[in-house]
This record gives sequence, C-alpha cells and structure tokens, in this order.
Amino acid sequence: MAHGHGNKSNEKVVYVGDSRVKKNPNTYIPPDYTSYPGKSEAFIPNFLLKEWMVGAVVMVGFLVLTVAEPAPLGYPANPLNGSFIPMPDWYFLFMYQLLKYPYTSQDYVVLGTLGVPGILFGGLMLAPFLDTGKERRFYRRPIASSLMFLSLIAVIYLTNVSWTHYQHELELTGTVPEHIEREEKAREEAEKGGGGGGTKKPAVIPIVAEDDPGAQLYAKATCVTCHGADLKGMPNAKIPALRGVGDLHDKEAILGIISNGYEQMPAQHDALIGSGFSEQDIDKLADWLSKQKAPAAE
Repeated sequence: MAHGHGNKSNEKVVYVGDSRVKKNPNTYIPPDYTSYPGKSEAFIPNFLLKEWMVGAVVMVGFLVLTVAEPAPLGYPANPLNGSFIPMPDWYFLFMYQLLKYPYTSQDYVVLGTLGVPGILFGGLMLAPFLDTGKERRFYRRPIASSLMFLSLIAVIYLTNVSWTHYQHELELTGTVPEHIEREEKAREEAEKGGGGGGTKKPAVIPIVAEDDPGAQLYAKATCVTCHGADLKGMPNAKIPALRGVGDLHDKEAILGIISNGYEQMPAQHDALIGSGFSEQDIDKLADWLSKQKAPAAE
C-alpha cells in the first residue's frame, strides 16, 4: 500500500498479495465458462464425464426393463417348413436389406457385416475430434448435417424396401405368418367357446405297444426330430401328431410316406438308411406306427 503525507481520502491503495500463502501449482480448477459468452466447458473430462453418467443411467434403466419383461420365445424351428420366410426385428431391417445387395453379400459379406458398420460407427466416434468447429447450428455445418440426413434417409429407405419386399413375398406365396395364424385360431376358438369357458378338450390318445421293438426303433429314427418322442408333434409348426396315425394310414401307406414323403414332409427313407436302419427295421417301424390307433369308444 502506497503511503502519502497526512490522512487523505483519495489516497491510492495497491494490493500486492500475501506472500505468506504458498500457491500450489498442481491444483487444477476447471475454468468457469459462464463469464465467457459463446464458450462451453472442456470436452475432456468435463463434458465426457457427464455423457458417461447419463449413458450409465439409461443403460441401467434399459437393463431393468429387459429383466422385468423377458423376451418372448419364438415358435419351434421347423426345418421342413419351406414356406417360412425369415425376418429380423424391425430395427435390423435396414441392415438385413443392405446384406442383400451384391457388394455387401456373398464374396463381399465381410465388407457388409464389418466394413460398412465399422466405417459408420467409427465416424460417429471420431466426430468430436474431426468436427472441431465452434458453430452449432446445423444449417451452418454442411458436412456434418449432410452426413446425418444421408444416413437417416438411407435407414428409412432400406427399412421400407425390406418390409415391402417381405409383404410381396407373403402375397406371392400365399403364406400367412405363424403368429397371425395362431392369433386367428385363438380368436375363433374363443368365439366358438364363448370366451373359452365351454370349450371341450379333445381326448388324449395313448401310445400303443410301448414295449414293441418298433418303439425302440422310433426312438432312434429321424421322425423324433419333428414328431417328438411323445408322438405329439408340433401343432404350432403344422407338424401333426403320430398318436392315432394308424386310424388314418395303414402299414403300406406309412411305408409309402417314408419312401415318398407327405405334403410338406420330405421322404425319410434315405435318411433312415443313412442312420443305420435296414429295410427290415423300416418295415417294423411302419408296422408299429400303424398300430397307433385311438381306443375304441365304449
């Protein structure tokens, strides 16, 4: 503090600091940008830390939803259903359609599955480092905005093309998706039964001659894959039960089905021979299946 002669009210005072307080040069205090209009906080670590915390909260919420509402199981896979058209979930339709094009499939499948997504996600990760401009209005950032709109248009276009092509295939083949067919049958049964309370369950047909050698052959046959060890089949996948099959087909007819197939089921003769069956084994198997008849009504 400068001193003058006497006590004057306009005396000039100069503060030079206190030498008794030592300054720690290693202390990092994030700058306060509120006093600087147009400025923002540092990207690393301030802004990035906030983004990570928000992402962690969203991830926890998403995990809670997945635990509380588990994903529903689909229908049993049926390798004999030639009319089934595989389709991914809606949010993967654009990628599904992309992999149909020549330069992203077959010999170029690595480019379609790793190359293109790698470029897109890599560019998204590097965007904060490549686009260092201070302007934040999208119409003054032509490159970033153009890439964003181009990606959005591409995703919408590929999704629409994929879904339209799927609907066209359904109409062309006359196929009704399994989930729609199941819902229609359930609705019809509910209407017939007055809400399901008066529906009468069909009688259970037992397996006939479980100790027969043909039963042991069936357990080793390829028939088990689709019709099941309990001969109940897969009604949802249009695979009929073999319980009571003897009421519909005799032994000769069953041998013909094994050799020539039936409706959507291909021939099983060669598959049985390949798995170690002899012609006598196939004859015994057909004989046992012909015995599977419903018990006579009393």
